[in-house]
This record gives sequence, C-alpha cells and structure tokens, in this order.
Amino acid sequence: MHPDDLSFIFLNAFIINNFVLAFFLGLCPFLGVSAKIETAWNMGLATMFVMLVSSLCAYGVNILLVKFDLEFLRLICYIAVIASAVQLVEITIKKISPVMFRALGIFLPLITTNCAILGLALFQTFKEYNFLQCLAYSAGAGAGFTLALMLMAGLRVKLDLADVPSISQGSAISF
Repeated sequence: MHPDDLSFIFLNAFIINNFVLAFFLGLCPFLGVSAKIETAWNMGLATMFVMLVSSLCAYGVNILLVKFDLEFLRLICYIAVIASAVQLVEITIKKISPVMFRALGIFLPLITTNCAILGLALFQTFKEYNFLQCLAYSAGAGAGFTLALMLMAGLRVKLDLADVPSISQGSAISF
C-alpha cells in the first residue's frame, strides 16, 4: 500500500494513528459519553459527521486562504467552520430525534471544542491532502473516534457488572 492510497489513508486514521488512542485528542467526549453503548454510538456518528463536513469545508477554506496569501487566518477560520458544522448537526439532531438530542446533552455543543476535529483539519492541511484524500482521512478519523467510544462504552458496561474495589470505582478505573 502506498501512503497516498485512499485505503491506506483511511486505515491510518482509523486504526494506526487513531485520534483518541494514539494522539489523545478528543478525550473529554470520549470519557464523558462512553457510559452507555447507544449514547456512545450516537455521539460517534455525530462527531463523524462533523469531522466529514468540517474537514471538507476546511479544505475549501484553505484553498482560498492560500490563494489570497492569508494562511495566518487558518486557525480562526477552521474554528468558525467547525462551530458552523456543529450547529448544523445540533439543529438536525434536535429536529430528527429529540430523544437522542437529550441523551447527548451538553456533549453535543461541546463537539465544537473537541480538539480532535481541529486537529483533523490542521493535520490534513499540513499533509497537503487533496479533496479525496481529505474525505478518506476524515472518514477514517471519524470511524476511529467512534470505534474508540464504542470500545470504552463496552468496557464501562462490563465494569458496571464487575466487582471493582471501592478505591478504583468511578473515573479512576476509566484510566
């Protein structure tokens, strides 16, 4: 597999360089929403969608910034793109599934501050990916984030049934 191959880029972001497990990005929602499998799945899907939308928008924004020699505005523009994508997801989820909207609670607006999403936009820019490579990278990163959430949720469900010593109960066992 060549490093520019789309399947390599996807697998690299999904498993090898997983944003949560390798770079430790996005730990707040990872630890906060991973108590139930269904909530973790929904948060993973919402984050994956935000990653896809914001990544592709960041790609377009970067083209404009480079064209007009405004690269110094990259970070603030990416933050605005991510905030807009999160608002789009929040409005959509609230309209389609109010139950899921309530289940995700405060963590849905916190996707805006998820450093994994900003890291994704910055990493793809520094790697100089083209449009299709950005799509593969963001899909892999989103799928990897969802995988990590699901793994942690599965562990927490098992831990709820286990006999854990009192000193290790709660968030201590999560680490």
